[in-house]
Amino acid sequence: MNTLQGWWTTFHAELWVWGQLLLGALVIVLGALVLHRVLRPLALRLARFSVLLTSVVKRIDRPTRWAMPLMGLLVGAQGVPESVPGIAGIQHWLGVLTILALAWVGVAAIRGAAAGVAALHPADVEDNLNARRIQTQTKVLSRIASSAVMLTALAFVLMTFPKARQLGTSLLASAGIAGLVVGLAAKSVFGNLLAGLQIAMAQPMRLDDVLIIEGEWGRVEEITATYVVLRIWDERRLIIPLQWFIEHPFQNWTRTSSSILGSVMLWVDYTLPVAQIRAKAEAMCKASAHWDGRVCGVQVVEATERTMQLRILVSARDSGKAFDLRCELREGLIAYIQKEFPQSLPRVRALVESEAAPTAPSVQPSLPPSPAP
Repeated sequence: MNTLQGWWTTFHAELWVWGQLLLGALVIVLGALVLHRVLRPLALRLARFSVLLTSVVKRIDRPTRWAMPLMGLLVGAQGVPESVPGIAGIQHWLGVLTILALAWVGVAAIRGAAAGVAALHPADVEDNLNARRIQTQTKVLSRIASSAVMLTALAFVLMTFPKARQLGTSLLASAGIAGLVVGLAAKSVFGNLLAGLQIAMAQPMRLDDVLIIEGEWGRVEEITATYVVLRIWDERRLIIPLQWFIEHPFQNWTRTSSSILGSVMLWVDYTLPVAQIRAKAEAMCKASAHWDGRVCGVQVVEATERTMQLRILVSARDSGKAFDLRCELREGLIAYIQKEFPQSLPRVRALVESEAAPTAPSVQPSLPPSPAP
């Protein structure tokens, strides 16, 4: 009877202690949430003059809503006597959750800063070369920084477990073959991370750059920490590891400027008046919305025993407009030649012998003569 009464007294005392602890925890959580609710509009008001700070404050809103109560509980738990049963485990898991919450806040702050930089340098303007350069650097560096924060948080969490600390110590002490295997296995991963840093700093390419890779024409749609997504002209996606760009040459049509030259090649007969084609090409360029007003020239670049080749060289603000301009000129000039100079279209001439006088050959075209325009 005395044993049962003693157990009931102990249980009642522990229940009273835990009730007080739960009540204190509830007060701490409510106080932290109220403090977050009060500080949030104040922080937004103070940051309203900066796009960067506003983006950071908005991104960390949700993580801080969790981090503040956890930090309050962790501080409050440090004041609980160690004699309370189970308090050591609660303190440990509160520490783990606080580390993860703070890592969440850090990652959100990094992403908010990256979004703020992107907002300050929009890429939807006509001359977006500098904006694309800054956005590329920001995205790559923010992803690397976020990965570093998460890895650091994971390391701190593992260090809170005694067995994990012992495991880490034993792994460091016996690095040997295991370290070699891990190093070889992670070679491509670290190679891509280092390649990402090099691309972010050296800028051989940027977001929305036009690249030619393995014969494929496309625009850089996304640059991650390990690979690049190239949007092909027919809406396919080409995924290339970052290290590939360090080890292989590739064409960048918008490295220093988005302006580009394009050419249209035409094979025509020698009877075609080049001067009139040149005038027609200049008139078509001036009438086109795709021409940037810099270059429009017509030259004879090749001559064979049958035809001559004309090159119409034109310029445009970007590769997309250059492609459309080339198609316009090609279609328009062919129609112009068909209408004005049909006899100057490419033709094959042959030597035909007359049946009546086999010794007197005559030269006849393989096509019937065209009427004069």
